[in-house]
Amino acid sequence: MHATLATMRGMDVSSRPDRRSDPLTELRRGVLEHCVLAIVRGEETYAFDLIRRLSDAGGLMTSEGTIYPLLSRLRRDGLVTTTWRESVAGPPRRYYRITPAGSTALAAFTADWTGFRDAVDALLGTWERSRGS
Repeated sequence: MHATLATMRGMDVSSRPDRRSDPLTELRRGVLEHCVLAIVRGEETYAFDLIRRLSDAGGLMTSEGTIYPLLSRLRRDGLVTTTWRESVAGPPRRYYRITPAGSTALAAFTADWTGFRDAVDALLGTWERSRGS
Protein backbone atom coordinates (compact mmCIF):
# COMPACT_ATOMS: atom_id res chain seq x y z
CA MET A 1 0.00 0.00 0.00
CA HIS A 2 2.83 2.42 0.81
CA ALA A 3 4.36 1.89 -2.65
CA THR A 4 1.01 2.66 -4.22
CA LEU A 5 0.67 5.89 -2.24
CA ALA A 6 4.22 6.91 -3.13
CA THR A 7 3.53 6.19 -6.78
CA MET A 8 0.30 8.20 -6.65
CA ARG A 9 2.06 11.15 -5.04
CA GLY A 10 4.55 11.24 -7.90
CA MET A 11 1.95 10.84 -10.64
CA ASP A 12 0.81 13.56 -12.92
CA VAL A 13 -2.87 13.65 -12.04
CA SER A 14 -3.77 14.82 -15.52
CA SER A 15 -2.45 11.53 -16.98
CA ARG A 16 -4.84 9.38 -14.93
CA PRO A 17 -8.17 8.40 -16.41
CA ASP A 18 -11.06 10.41 -15.01
CA ARG A 19 -12.88 7.93 -12.78
CA ARG A 20 -15.12 10.52 -11.22
CA SER A 21 -17.52 10.23 -14.12
CA ASP A 22 -18.90 6.89 -12.85
CA PRO A 23 -17.50 5.66 -9.53
CA LEU A 24 -20.07 2.86 -9.39
CA THR A 25 -18.53 1.29 -12.50
CA GLU A 26 -15.22 1.00 -10.66
CA LEU A 27 -16.88 -0.44 -7.57
CA ARG A 28 -18.86 -2.92 -9.70
CA ARG A 29 -15.69 -4.01 -11.47
CA GLY A 30 -13.98 -4.57 -8.14
CA VAL A 31 -16.69 -6.69 -6.53
CA LEU A 32 -18.24 -8.57 -9.47
CA GLU A 33 -15.88 -11.53 -9.22
CA HIS A 34 -16.78 -12.05 -5.58
CA CYS A 35 -20.49 -11.65 -6.23
CA VAL A 36 -20.22 -14.43 -8.82
CA LEU A 37 -18.38 -16.61 -6.29
CA ALA A 38 -21.14 -15.91 -3.75
CA ILE A 39 -23.79 -17.07 -6.21
CA VAL A 40 -22.02 -20.28 -7.21
CA ARG A 41 -21.09 -21.12 -3.62
CA GLY A 42 -24.60 -22.38 -2.93
CA GLU A 43 -25.34 -24.26 -6.12
CA GLU A 44 -24.07 -24.97 -9.60
CA THR A 45 -25.19 -22.16 -11.87
CA TYR A 46 -24.94 -21.51 -15.60
CA ALA A 47 -23.86 -18.21 -17.13
CA PHE A 48 -27.25 -16.88 -18.20
CA ASP A 49 -28.65 -17.51 -14.72
CA LEU A 50 -25.65 -15.69 -13.22
CA ILE A 51 -26.34 -12.72 -15.47
CA ARG A 52 -30.01 -12.67 -14.48
CA ARG A 53 -29.25 -12.91 -10.77
CA LEU A 54 -26.60 -10.18 -10.90
CA SER A 55 -28.99 -7.91 -12.81
CA ASP A 56 -31.82 -8.64 -10.37
CA ALA A 57 -29.55 -7.80 -7.44
CA GLY A 58 -29.69 -4.09 -8.13
CA GLY A 59 -27.79 -3.67 -11.34
CA LEU A 60 -24.54 -5.44 -10.52
CA MET A 61 -24.34 -6.57 -14.14
CA THR A 62 -23.42 -3.94 -16.69
CA SER A 63 -23.30 -6.17 -19.80
CA GLU A 64 -23.24 -9.82 -20.75
CA GLY A 65 -19.86 -9.26 -22.34
CA THR A 66 -18.25 -8.85 -18.91
CA ILE A 67 -19.39 -12.16 -17.43
CA TYR A 68 -17.87 -14.62 -19.90
CA PRO A 69 -14.27 -13.39 -19.62
CA LEU A 70 -14.72 -13.22 -15.85
CA LEU A 71 -15.95 -16.82 -15.70
CA SER A 72 -13.04 -17.95 -17.87
CA ARG A 73 -10.57 -16.23 -15.56
CA LEU A 74 -12.20 -17.70 -12.44
CA ARG A 75 -11.94 -21.15 -14.00
CA ARG A 76 -8.34 -20.62 -15.11
CA ASP A 77 -7.42 -19.39 -11.60
CA GLY A 78 -8.98 -22.49 -10.02
CA LEU A 79 -11.70 -20.59 -8.16
CA VAL A 80 -14.54 -22.38 -9.96
CA THR A 81 -14.96 -25.69 -11.75
CA THR A 82 -17.31 -26.40 -14.61
CA THR A 83 -19.44 -29.26 -15.85
CA TRP A 84 -21.49 -29.56 -19.01
CA ARG A 85 -25.11 -30.63 -18.74
CA GLU A 86 -27.77 -31.29 -21.31
CA SER A 87 -30.58 -28.74 -21.37
CA VAL A 88 -34.24 -29.46 -22.08
CA ALA A 89 -34.46 -26.07 -23.80
CA GLY A 90 -31.52 -25.92 -26.21
CA PRO A 91 -27.83 -26.78 -26.35
CA PRO A 92 -25.85 -28.14 -23.37
CA ARG A 93 -25.00 -25.62 -20.66
CA ARG A 94 -21.79 -25.09 -18.74
CA TYR A 95 -22.46 -25.00 -15.01
CA TYR A 96 -20.10 -23.31 -12.54
CA ARG A 97 -19.38 -24.37 -8.96
CA ILE A 98 -17.02 -22.82 -6.42
CA THR A 99 -13.83 -24.69 -5.48
CA PRO A 100 -12.19 -24.78 -2.04
CA ALA A 101 -9.76 -22.09 -3.29
CA GLY A 102 -12.75 -20.02 -4.41
CA SER A 103 -14.38 -20.44 -1.00
CA THR A 104 -11.18 -19.27 0.68
CA ALA A 105 -10.96 -16.24 -1.63
CA LEU A 106 -14.63 -15.40 -1.00
CA ALA A 107 -14.23 -15.68 2.78
CA ALA A 108 -11.20 -13.38 2.71
CA PHE A 109 -13.01 -10.85 0.53
CA THR A 110 -16.10 -10.99 2.77
CA ALA A 111 -14.01 -10.17 5.85
CA ASP A 112 -12.25 -7.31 4.04
CA TRP A 113 -15.49 -6.05 2.52
CA THR A 114 -17.28 -5.87 5.85
CA GLY A 115 -14.60 -3.65 7.36
CA PHE A 116 -14.37 -1.54 4.21
CA ARG A 117 -18.14 -1.11 3.96
CA ASP A 118 -18.43 -0.18 7.63
CA ALA A 119 -15.66 2.42 7.31
CA VAL A 120 -17.27 4.00 4.23
CA ASP A 121 -20.73 3.95 5.86
CA ALA A 122 -19.32 5.61 8.97
CA LEU A 123 -17.64 8.36 6.96
CA LEU A 124 -20.68 8.96 4.79
CA GLY A 125 -22.89 9.02 7.87
CA THR A 126 -20.58 11.53 9.53
CA TRP A 127 -20.72 13.70 6.41
CA GLU A 128 -24.51 13.49 6.28
CA ARG A 129 -24.82 14.37 9.96
CA SER A 130 -22.50 17.36 9.53
CA ARG A 131 -24.61 18.67 6.64
CA GLY A 132 -27.72 18.54 8.77
CA SER A 133 -26.20 20.58 11.58
